[in-house]
Amino acid sequence: MNQQQMFQVKGMHCASCASTIEQTLRKIAGVESVEANYGTEKVRVSFDSIQTNPEAFSKQIEPLGYSLVIQSAKDMGMSEDEHTAHTGIHQSKQEKIRELNSLKIKITSIIPLAIFSILVMGWDILMQFNVVAAPPLIFEEIVHYLLPIFAAYALFIVGQPYLLGVYRFLRYGKANMDTLIGIGTLAAFLYSLTVLIFADALRPYIDVESSYFDVAIVVIAFITLGKYLEAQSKLKTGDAISKLLNLQAKTALVMRDGQEMEISISEVVVGDIVIVKPGAKIPVDGVVVEGSSFIDEAMITGEPIPVEKKAGDTVVAGTINTTGTFTFKATKVGSETLLAHIVAMVEEAQGSKAPIQTLADKISAVFVPIVLVLSFVSFGMWLLLGSQSLGLSQALSYGLVSFVGILVIACPCALGLATPTAIIVGVGKGALEGILVKDAATLEKLHKVTAVVVDKTGTLTRGKPELISMYTLGDMAEDEAISILASLEVRSEHPIANAVVTYAKDNHLETKTVEQFEIIQGKGVKGLINGTRYFAGNTKLMNDLGLLIDKDAIAKDTAVGKTPVILSTNTKVLGIAMVADALKPEAKEAVAKLHQLGIKVVMLTGDDKNTARYIADQLEIDEVVAEVLPQDKLSKIKALQADGEVVAMAGDGVNDAPALAQADIGIAMSTGTDVAIESAGITLLHGDVSRIVKAIRLSKITMRGIKQNLFWAFIYNIVGIPLASGIFYPIFGWLLSPVFAGLAMAFSSVSVVGNSLRLKAKKL
Repeated sequence: MNQQQMFQVKGMHCASCASTIEQTLRKIAGVESVEANYGTEKVRVSFDSIQTNPEAFSKQIEPLGYSLVIQSAKDMGMSEDEHTAHTGIHQSKQEKIRELNSLKIKITSIIPLAIFSILVMGWDILMQFNVVAAPPLIFEEIVHYLLPIFAAYALFIVGQPYLLGVYRFLRYGKANMDTLIGIGTLAAFLYSLTVLIFADALRPYIDVESSYFDVAIVVIAFITLGKYLEAQSKLKTGDAISKLLNLQAKTALVMRDGQEMEISISEVVVGDIVIVKPGAKIPVDGVVVEGSSFIDEAMITGEPIPVEKKAGDTVVAGTINTTGTFTFKATKVGSETLLAHIVAMVEEAQGSKAPIQTLADKISAVFVPIVLVLSFVSFGMWLLLGSQSLGLSQALSYGLVSFVGILVIACPCALGLATPTAIIVGVGKGALEGILVKDAATLEKLHKVTAVVVDKTGTLTRGKPELISMYTLGDMAEDEAISILASLEVRSEHPIANAVVTYAKDNHLETKTVEQFEIIQGKGVKGLINGTRYFAGNTKLMNDLGLLIDKDAIAKDTAVGKTPVILSTNTKVLGIAMVADALKPEAKEAVAKLHQLGIKVVMLTGDDKNTARYIADQLEIDEVVAEVLPQDKLSKIKALQADGEVVAMAGDGVNDAPALAQADIGIAMSTGTDVAIESAGITLLHGDVSRIVKAIRLSKITMRGIKQNLFWAFIYNIVGIPLASGIFYPIFGWLLSPVFAGLAMAFSSVSVVGNSLRLKAKKL
């Protein structure tokens, strides 16, 4: 049975780790694909569960220093459904915090030693330029014996992970970033220790006054500090999931056996009657059965104004009850709730790889072996060529500095973090804005869009009839006419009648008592109000009453899809209401902003040409294709792509499914619990067309961040490795100290993560 699972990985500290894990797991029988993500410290594995299992994966990578976090629902205090939706999320953060605390202890202990070593190094440099005098002999003796002790602590206690990296390299032939640091600092320590112990024997051959204990101390201190800052920064990149999880209520108040009882949300089952009191979070998705209230749905709709909910309306987990008490019937629980889907989708997208990451992955996979070769070649060249002009003693000293410097600065960490950290922040920022991104590839492709194709109904328009205008004849006021009209229509089930009634309610217009109410099939309604008989309906009804309607007067409105509802008595017409599918208020601005981005806007609709043209003219849309079937929409998408356009299609995710699938990017315009999360690459949680613009901007900002990250990741290595190898020494006398190499390496990763975090502050 084929299945796909995501696992948290312990011990994955660099891009080379990710590459090693991928290569190792792919060799297991039954594993179809593996995708390790250093930024999220997770691995996604597709496998045949009959042939293999997660325990086998973990067992295979454990000798290399890694392990999978495999937890049961019981371990995490969750139901099986919740566990399916949230596996690893909470534990991931706990693991990171524990790692952070461990690194903090190491930093606290080694920084004083590093400061002491730097002062000693600085004093030696200043002595060479006669800036300071030589310290007292007793001080030199103290330093002579203290530095080896400090270096041993730095290497064997704080630097233990790096030594383990060397051990695993020697035993299994697998190298990562820890291997490079371990070999470099161990070489510096062993050389210095040898010189210290056998000083008299080696004095005729090399400079025994030069040792590199301080290098080992400071390099390990800087790199550990860099790991601490990186871990701290990476913890912040996952804030979006934490914020989403914090929306979830922990308990629910339910009615069972006629009694109220508070239970964990993991115990709520479909069909439970849930009681929600003012100020409480709604624990699961459901339908209101009794009572009413105003619900803060900002996390779904982005709108700050609470929405009224009454019997028959749906409510969503994570939204907040602001006023009254009501009860609802649970319809979706655990991993089926909208919030669980959102969390799962965000986590899935954050863990996916963008195509632009392919280059970084390929380089990272071969980076460590190449660096190892370069470091030994550099060391050999110093001994071979340098000893001829500098002498063996100095050449050996410079060769060791070069060897250690290359190993230390050549860190693929920044390269491995460049793409995933930006994706994590970008996807998270989108989720908090109501823009759900299915995967990193979609986010990358979106910034290349040149044409946006939109459906009319439900995308540019509200998707339901609304009262647009009311014309009155004679002395009757508009509000009075609408009040009478709504009084008649309130008992009708026709969608157009509902539009009139809704308008009256929204504008607080009083409805009157109607007597002798009657529906006139296919034409309208009639009824007695305060002794006067009123009629409301279409032109056919007016013709039956013998009342003349000036068709030319309403032709302009009916030509663009508006439907007239005529109010009259037996003897005269009192007014004409126009009902239509109204434009969304944000539609015009959204189209204008798409134009500002240089994007062509095309409207596809099944409506008649006059209505479509009228809407398009109002919004200044570039091209209109009307009276089309779903398959015709598909053909139009193909035609645009044939013309070289990169097409994003925005639709409702149901009748537009073929076109959404064909488009380069499918954007589902969805609302509330009807959100079509799986139907498109991008889902806009509340059908706000202006979010299309924000989604494109999000893509542009994220891609810009990735490119900046890749630049910084490459530049550190492109400049640092030649400098550390000593290429510039014969010309300029430049040779990179391993201390500065360690500092540069540490802050390369920090700068990449810091640049990604800047995306949070960008305005969409």
